Amino acid sequence: MSDWYPTTVAAVLPAAEGLTEFILDIGGTGLEGTHQRPGQYVHMALPELDEGVFAIASAPEPEGHRWEFLLKGGSPLTDTLIRMRPGEKVRTTRPEGPGFPLEGTRGKDLLLFATGSGISPIRSVIESIRRERDAHGRVTLYFGARTPESFAYEDELHHWEAAGIRVVRTVSQPGESGWQGLTGYVQAHLGEVPVEGAEAFLSGQSGMVEEVIQALEERGMTRGAIHLNY
Repeated sequence: MSDWYPTTVAAVLPAAEGLTEFILDIGGTGLEGTHQRPGQYVHMALPELDEGVFAIASAPEPEGHRWEFLLKGGSPLTDTLIRMRPGEKVRTTRPEGPGFPLEGTRGKDLLLFATGSGISPIRSVIESIRRERDAHGRVTLYFGARTPESFAYEDELHHWEAAGIRVVRTVSQPGESGWQGLTGYVQAHLGEVPVEGAEAFLSGQSGMVEEVIQALEERGMTRGAIHLNY
């Protein structure tokens, strides 16, 4: 059984269609510095509701007092969290899981794959890379969403690109939106991406993960160079 810590809601903000940015203040709880690797996750719980698992979307900070998350409604817990107000309390655990082995990829090219709310742990990776950009080679993010309005962190994309992170976005259901970019699933847009010596981090729907792994292995990437955050 995990230990629970009383954390405080700092902000609840719209992030994209069907997604909400949820920020917890962990100051004074004993959780400071426990987020060690991008890609780790925590459990959250509220009275009389089943607990849930949420990936931390912010980069690890030894002295940081806030953790950021991306919530997708649809369960009693997430729907309640989305309606919460600053100052209210949420029981939260210490971060768990292996996360992504970013420290082991220094000097290498990175291929990042995310769909929907799966961008949460990948954003933690990206923010970590931005703080030490010269330590990594070429970085490409393949980011898929259902509709053009479903991309979280759209206002941050130019910061990522300014840091030399190539962003490839694709929409699976553009409809009548007038979307002028790529369409379909992320695994359809790998093209001739070089994989020799590169490592890949994946987060999102299981179908996407399985197909991307297959595509990367067909191009010669070893399974040991392909990482999930759990």
